[in-house]
Amino acid sequence: MIGYVTLGTNDLERGAKFYDAIAKELGTGRMMEWPGAIAWGTPGGGAGVALTKPFDGNAANVGNGVMVALEAKDKDQIHRIYEIALANGGTCEGKPGPRGDTFYAAYFRDPDGNKLNAFIMG
Repeated sequence: MIGYVTLGTNDLERGAKFYDAIAKELGTGRMMEWPGAIAWGTPGGGAGVALTKPFDGNAANVGNGVMVALEAKDKDQIHRIYEIALANGGTCEGKPGPRGDTFYAAYFRDPDGNKLNAFIMG
C-alpha cells in the first residue's frame, strides 16, 4: 500500500551519507535524485524513503509520533543497520532486542532527528 515515505532534512549532504549507508546494507541504493532531494529504493520493489528540504523553504522538523520502519531480513541485519545508523550520525532510541514474543527491533534517529527502526516479525 505505501509507495514511499518522505522525510525532511536541513542538511541533504549529511542525510545522504546516513541513508546511503543504510540503503547499501538493505541491498538497494538511490533511485531518484533532483535538486534538494534524494530517494532510495528499488523501482517496483517495496516502499522507498525520500529525503528532501521542505518545499516551502522553512526548516525541516520532526513529527511527534512519526516513525519509519525498515524491514530487515534477520536479527544480524538489524544489529548491522543499528550500528551503521550510529556510525553515520544517528542516535540511539532503543538498542536491538525483542519487543514481545514475535517482534525484534532496534530504534534510532537520523541526523535530522527523524525516528526510524529496523525490525523483523515472527
